[in-house]
Order: sequence, then C-alpha cells, then structure tokens
Amino acid sequence: MMTVVGNNALICRPQSESCCASMKLGVLKLPACNCKAKSLGFHITGTEVKTTFLPPVRKTETSRTVHINGKSASSHQPGYNSNDEISAIDFSGFSEKSDRQELLQQRGCVIWITGLSGSGKSTVACALGRGLHARGKLTYILDGDNVRHGLNRDLSFAAEDRAENIRRIGEVAKLFVDAGVICIASLISPYREERDACRASLPEGDFIEVFMDVPLHVCEARDPKGLYKLARAGKIKGFTGIDDPYEPPLKSEIVLRQNQGLCDSPDDFADVVISYLDKNGYLKA
Repeated sequence: MMTVVGNNALICRPQSESCCASMKLGVLKLPACNCKAKSLGFHITGTEVKTTFLPPVRKTETSRTVHINGKSASSHQPGYNSNDEISAIDFSGFSEKSDRQELLQQRGCVIWITGLSGSGKSTVACALGRGLHARGKLTYILDGDNVRHGLNRDLSFAAEDRAENIRRIGEVAKLFVDAGVICIASLISPYREERDACRASLPEGDFIEVFMDVPLHVCEARDPKGLYKLARAGKIKGFTGIDDPYEPPLKSEIVLRQNQGLCDSPDDFADVVISYLDKNGYLKA
C-alpha cells in the first residue's frame, strides 16, 4: 500500500506484518521484503500517485556493451565475470574531437618547447599561455620541472627514467589535444628519438615543435637554478649540455633564436608562436 505525505513523499507499507519483519530503522533489507514499490515508478501530481511498472535493472543494463578479448559482449550476460579483462570500452556515444573543438573555437594541438636548461622554455611557455588566454583560447602548460612533483615523482634522472618521463608527458599531452585544448609542453627533452616518438603518436599537424635555439654559453651565464655550476663541479652527473648531449631538432616548425635583435623578450617569442598558430588555423574550429 502507498501513502502520500504532502506532495512529494511516499511511504511503502508492507502487505503483512511479517513481510518486512527484517526491516530496521534506517536499514532496508530488500530480499526480505516483497513490497511492490520495488518494481514501480512513481509520478506525483498534486496528491495523485500514478504508478508505472519499470523493467528490471538487470534487463536494462544488458544493453550496455564492452569489448572483451576483442569481442563485443554484454557486461551482464550469463557467465560473464566482472573480473574478466576488458580490453577496450566503446565511447561512440560521447562527443567527437571535432565537437569539442567547435565548442572551444580552436584546434587542439601540443606546442612542444625544447631547449637547454636556462634557454627560457618555461618563461616563453607562460608568456604564450597569457597571450592565448587574452585571445580567448584554452591552454594548459605541462612544465618538465612541475610534472616531476606529481605524475613523474617516481622517476630519477637515469637515461631510462628520462625516456619514460618524456613518454608520459607525451601521453598526457595527447589527451589534452583530444580534448581540444592547446597544450604547451615545456621541457628539455634532449633526444630527437623521444621527441619524434611523441610526434608520431599524434595525428599529423597536432605536434608543433618549438626549438629554443640559445647557445650553451648564454644558458650557462644565466644559470637561474645554479645547476650548471653544480654540474661543472661534478655534483650533478649526466647534466644536459655538460656531460650529456643535447640533440637539436632538425625540422622543427618554429625556431626561436636569441641575440638576433628582433625577438629577445618572452612576449616577442610568444607572438611568433601565436602568429604561426593563427596563420595555420589553430585559433579557430
């Protein structure tokens, strides 16, 4: 039996005293209760209650499919074990990348700023982020130093860990690009092979390499973190530019050079990148 309390509350009363004997205050033990309310849907208008029989939850959920071991299968088919490995999930009902780009009125891409320590990568990345924000564009900066405080805090500076550091950042940047965001990745990334691998993981045109072409002696003279001094003293091993190589890009989309008398400020450098994005259609859907 159903009782209406006010206009929007329902109380389920058992058909017999023994029907819900196991129900305690604040606890509903469904297996012990045969109340019809479990299979009813309710629509309240004023004081009138209309009931509608709803299909069992299990029957409704069988329409959800996943791909198990390469085959499409219902997550509630007889014999299906929820602990089975699921290799892929069908996201076809979600919006496409083009829809997200239309919403943001921009093309998702990764701007990969590479160069020696002290070349100004982070400073230019921040200036670029401000410049694009002023134009109403959504960006996110992945800075090599900051990422090591969280996502990559378990990695050292050994060769294999440095490679894994680049790979992870590349995968995160790829997700941002798929979301339609302009992702600015600022990190030394000294090896061509690792940068090229990140480029290859993205659709053509979604990876824009920006090379901070600043000579070693200029970077070492700046030495904003004192790292070159420590490396020269032998207190840091494998430091890029001192006892570990830096492989400059051969075919980067943008090269930013110091001491040319034209583009010496971070904002000037940022404007060069923004002009490239605008010219090549990244600042519109």
